[in-house]
Amino acid sequence: MNKVDAAVLDRAQKWLGASFDEDTRNQVKTLMDNDPEGLTDAFYRDLEFGTGGLRGIMGVGTNRMNKYTVGMATQGLANYLKQSFPGIPQIAVAIAYDCRNNSAYFAEISAEILSANGIKVYLFEGLRPTPELSFAVREKACQSGIVITASHNPKEYNGYKVYWNDGGQLVPPHDKNVIKEVQKISSVDQVRFGRVEDLIEMLGEDMDRLYLERMKTYSLSPENNRKHRDLKIVFTPIHGTAVMLAPLALKAFGFEKVYKVPEQDVTSGDFPTVHSPNPEEPAALKMALDRAREVDAELVMATDPDGDRVGVAVKDQWGDYVLLNGNQTASLLISYILQQWKERGKLTGKEFIVKTIVTSELLKKIAEKYEVECCDVLTGFKYIAEKIRNLEGEKTFIAGGEESYGYLVGDYVRDKDAIISCCFVAEAAAWARENGKSLYEMLIDLYVEYGFFMEKLISVTKKGKAGQEEIQAMMDGFRSKPPQELNGIKVLEIRDYGTSVSYDLVAKTEKLIALPKSNVLQFFLEDGSKITMRPSGTEPKIKFYFGARGPLAKAADFEKANEQLEKKIQGFIKALGLK
Repeated sequence: MNKVDAAVLDRAQKWLGASFDEDTRNQVKTLMDNDPEGLTDAFYRDLEFGTGGLRGIMGVGTNRMNKYTVGMATQGLANYLKQSFPGIPQIAVAIAYDCRNNSAYFAEISAEILSANGIKVYLFEGLRPTPELSFAVREKACQSGIVITASHNPKEYNGYKVYWNDGGQLVPPHDKNVIKEVQKISSVDQVRFGRVEDLIEMLGEDMDRLYLERMKTYSLSPENNRKHRDLKIVFTPIHGTAVMLAPLALKAFGFEKVYKVPEQDVTSGDFPTVHSPNPEEPAALKMALDRAREVDAELVMATDPDGDRVGVAVKDQWGDYVLLNGNQTASLLISYILQQWKERGKLTGKEFIVKTIVTSELLKKIAEKYEVECCDVLTGFKYIAEKIRNLEGEKTFIAGGEESYGYLVGDYVRDKDAIISCCFVAEAAAWARENGKSLYEMLIDLYVEYGFFMEKLISVTKKGKAGQEEIQAMMDGFRSKPPQELNGIKVLEIRDYGTSVSYDLVAKTEKLIALPKSNVLQFFLEDGSKITMRPSGTEPKIKFYFGARGPLAKAADFEKANEQLEKKIQGFIKALGLK
């Protein structure tokens, strides 16, 4: 055992005690005897809340998702809720879960512990999309909510996302405070197991109906939707939670030709038809695209396992299917929605949209045209929800989005919502068709009007403790020796969210960034391009976001301009030593 750090070994030995079940003890002993590297990775730290909450590989250990880490997180949450809401006679928490292996089990464990702590639990009777949990928190006036999901991660993962009483995910100081409460639990014996049946109420179809009815009220062109009810749409939940509600929502919005991918309507935590259930990855949409070619669909949409993100494919000018990235879908949605608000006289000067700092600057340009404020927030949809909450009663939230395929229309929930996003993508497609265009042609029109924005994401994976240290070393290197130019283009501004300082390299001045500190660096270039580097809060990765900008005089020049921006991004990648 000389290869294992003493602190790691001490943590592991505690899991051999009588407080842990026999199966857990056997698995820990196997790691101790045979796999020092695996033991280190399982016990070198506690899982922490990042931008997506608690998330990790399932298995034994303090750095794994299991009955005990979920139990300690839930007990810590229960303790914090009692501190935060001392005057409420009955604290309440809603719980939902996705299709992943052990999700229902972890949801039951959470409900058991909360009820044992005297907290009322609203537990969904079956798997449901994450946004419906946010809706239920608000509808039931809960103080908190929990979703058991690892979103789009591979099948080995699961996760635990916590929501506050506004229906948004935990933000500072609540996220850190919950962790502090968890860290105070020195033994699993402090976790109150023991289900109190009278405090657990099941949620089902009644909540589904309320959710869909509220969603439908946001439709901006119901008459046009009915006119184009024959719009052919292929939809797949990729084995996940949107299997039932997305088709129902599309029907409620007026669309009758929704085609499914039967093999992927089967809910399964093993995701048998895909390597990864991530709608950002082209391979995840392959079966849906094959189905679309069979039925000659105009639109293809695929949601991730917990139903909060959606990938979209549309036909280009030659009739071939093209996958839109998250920035493109967000731009189309925001442009359509703001145009409809203006035509209906709904804009009063007190409306706003929200995007994350890594999302395309095109959204800001679109908002400027309609004189709508565009707010920037840190990466993570929880910060969009926080902005909605902070401006509630002062300004009206219209819509928001992030480059990682998450969007929200209206404020009836406070998290990204793939269900209403599917409906609005379809509504925008019907509106485009009414105007003799496709969504793809609408996108090119946006580039002609505002400038051509092209984005690309590169993720560098570095696993384990050594990988985490290597990622931080990369960030330290870029901070200590930032580039003055990239691919021959001058860097005009550097924003270091870790120090909350923006450096103007031309005027040689500094100013504070009015956002919380975060381990993120951004470089703004002379040609309007933007490059961001950011370690992931939920995965062992460092992400590089490339946003290149160039002119597009007319639609006919699109292919040539597209090629030029591709070369520009490749130049940026090479300049940063990533190739």
